[in-house]
This record gives sequence, C-alpha cells and structure tokens, in this order.
Amino acid sequence: MRNRLPGLAFALAITSITFAQTNNFSLHPESDKQPSPTFTLKDALELAAKNDPTLIAATTDAEVARQDRRQARTALYPSLSGRSEYLGTEGNGKIPTGAFVTNDGVHVYREWAVVHQDLSPGTFTRVAVQRATALEALARARVEIARRGLAPTVAKLYYGLLAAQRKYATAQQALDQAQHALTISQDLERGGEVAHSDVVKSELQQNAQQQALNETQLGMETARLDLAVLLFRDFNENFSIVDDLDLAPALPPLPDVETMAGRENPILGAAIQTLRSAGLDVTLARQAFLPTFGVDAIYGIEANAIALESRDVAYKQDGPVSTPGYFIDAVLNIPMWDWGVRRSKLRQAEIKREQAQVELSATERTLIRNLRGYYGDAQTARQQVDLLRRAIDLASESLRLNTLRYQAGEATVLELVDAQTALIQSRNAYDDGMVRYRVAISNLQTLTGNF
Repeated sequence: MRNRLPGLAFALAITSITFAQTNNFSLHPESDKQPSPTFTLKDALELAAKNDPTLIAATTDAEVARQDRRQARTALYPSLSGRSEYLGTEGNGKIPTGAFVTNDGVHVYREWAVVHQDLSPGTFTRVAVQRATALEALARARVEIARRGLAPTVAKLYYGLLAAQRKYATAQQALDQAQHALTISQDLERGGEVAHSDVVKSELQQNAQQQALNETQLGMETARLDLAVLLFRDFNENFSIVDDLDLAPALPPLPDVETMAGRENPILGAAIQTLRSAGLDVTLARQAFLPTFGVDAIYGIEANAIALESRDVAYKQDGPVSTPGYFIDAVLNIPMWDWGVRRSKLRQAEIKREQAQVELSATERTLIRNLRGYYGDAQTARQQVDLLRRAIDLASESLRLNTLRYQAGEATVLELVDAQTALIQSRNAYDDGMVRYRVAISNLQTLTGNF
C-alpha cells in the first residue's frame, strides 16, 4: 500500500495556487528601506508626457503657432512708433542752409510720432488671420496625435512589466511544484513504488524550472528598466505599479467606435486643417495681384533746434515760428510686371492645395482601415482572453487529477510533468493575452479617444 500523504499534500498545494498579483517586487533588498512611489497607468501616462521629446516638441510648435495667430491679428491694426533723428550737414561757407539743398540748416532735428497702416485685400478679408488660425488648429491636432501615440507605447511597457512580474511569480510557483514533485518521487522510489527514472525526470523538471525562474527574473528587470526610461527624466527604477491587468475596459460596439473616430480623431482633423491652410495660401497668392495702399501719418518737429519754436536759419528775419506739425505720406502700389513671380507663387500654392486634398482623401481611407483593423484586433484579443482563462481552469484541473493519478499509480511522471508544463504555459499565455488586449485598446483609442 502506497503512502498517499505526500501526494495528497501536493494535490492540495496545486489546487490552492492562484494568480500572483505582485505589484511591488524588489530585486534590491537594500532599496526597500526607501519608500517607492506607486503608479497607475494614468500616472505613468502623465509622467511620460512630461518627458517625451516628440510630445514636448509638438506642444512647443502649438505655442509658437498661437503666437503667430496673435501676430497676424495685430498686424491688421495701425502701428504707432517714435522716431528721433539728427541730420548734420556740411556747411558751404556762403549760405546758412549747408551743402545739401534738402536740409534747411547744418543742424536739423526730427522728433516724430508715426502712425502706419497698410491697407490691402488681406486687411479686409483677414485671410492671414484665418491661415494662422488654421495652422494653430493643425499644431494642436499634432499635439493630440503625439499624446495619443504615446499611450500605446506606455501601455505596452506598463503591462509588459505587469506580465513579467506575473510570470516571475508563476515561475516561482512552478519551481515549488517541481521541488515538491521531486520529493514525492524520491519518497515513492524509497518505497519501491516507482523507478529511479521518475526521480531523474523530476530532477530534470526542477532544473528546467530553475532556469525558467532565472529567465523570468531577467525579463522582469529588463521590463522595469524600459518603463523607467520612459517615466523619469532622472533615471529611477525604485517604483511600483498597480496591477489592473484584469480590469480592462469593455469594447464598445463598432457603430459607437466609428462615431467616436469621426468626431474625435486628431489625424483627420490635422488633414482637414492642412487643406484649409493650403486653400488660404492660394487666396493670399491671388491677392498679390491686387493693389495695396499704405498710409503714414506723422506728427512732430523737424527743425534746427529741439523746441516748440525755432528760427529758420534761412529766414532769420521772420523770427521764431512754431515747429510742431504733421504730414501724411500715402502710397498706392499697383503690381504691373514681375517676370511671372506672382503667377509662379500662385501655381505653387495651388499644387500644395491639390496635394493636401490627396492627403486628406488618403487619411480618410487609412482611418477607416486602421479603425477596422484595430477594432478587429481588440475584438479577437478579447475573445482569446476568455478562451485562455478557460484554458487555465482546465490546466489546473488536469494537474490536480494527474497528481492524484500519479499518487495512485495510474499515471506516469511524464503525464505529471506535462500537466505542470501545460498549467505554466496557459498562465503565461493568459497574461500575454491580457497585455495584447490592453495594447489593442490603447491603439484603438488613438483614433477614438478614451472610452
């Protein structure tokens, strides 16, 4: 009669194994003395956004575009400037007005306040402001594209670390199982119930699980380093993350996803704003064929001394006269001939507009394709998660039954080892499947926004 106590204890140990939810595993015991921050996926996204060069560059471009819009708007208004000049003219030794007939003395001072206004078709149509507004909207759309594009990268590394931690815990449990199986085989061999080959096979399984544990530990360290690079400007690997891998959001129906993509997609918005700005460039190029009008209203003094009254050196006999005054300089510029430069610029703008139309059409088609592809990927991953979860239940039951059968002499050690391997593989496959689903959701949300 076999001694069944070790086998029963092993079976109980197998059935009590659950998924490891290791959120704060440290490979450096000395660092445990220091409190480490704990991040959710949302926290990780916020940290990564502060350090990602692409997103920071897009944000900078958006701020520059906002200032360009302000400058374009203020360029429509009159400008006020002050002007101070001194004109020193060489005297000719005979008359007091000096060598240059344009000056009425050898010392001339100009103190002017100048109001300048350019009047053109663009001033009234505000095309420049509209173009700057479109470019600002384009820059903001690119910021959103960069922000959403960062999310799948963060999600992949974040959940990759969680999966690595789970696999490490699974490998630890698998090693415990292998060690327990080796103990049972050794006890049964001493009782003459199994051959020595069972002990050899159990020991080989133990060695294999020890190697697997070492590999999963290395994988966990690597995953942590990869995520740390993304999260911290000053490199730091002393952190932990919240395990929400099993709390994935539900996948909305396809019609709802299509509606969100049409309303919230920044890639499509960027293409639309590109076409809009290209159309306004055409309008600006056409306006170059029209006349422009400029006005300078000037008030101040132009006299031989800086004073409210001055004696003109050419007319000293007339005494002091008032120096402040104004004059208006109006210029009408009518384009006539420039060797085809304006027409060439118009053609350039039209070519760019045609290109923008083609890119918008291609963007719409690509959006539809990516939306269907990302949705299909997420849907398939969701279905596979359900199958993988069922596979874990079946593998756990198979291991329990094979353990009992091996203890009763109805199963071989190979069947027991196969059952152990199947349980380990099913757990790792489930973790990989959950990571795939979460990354697929992140990819889909680059087109739809959060849901």
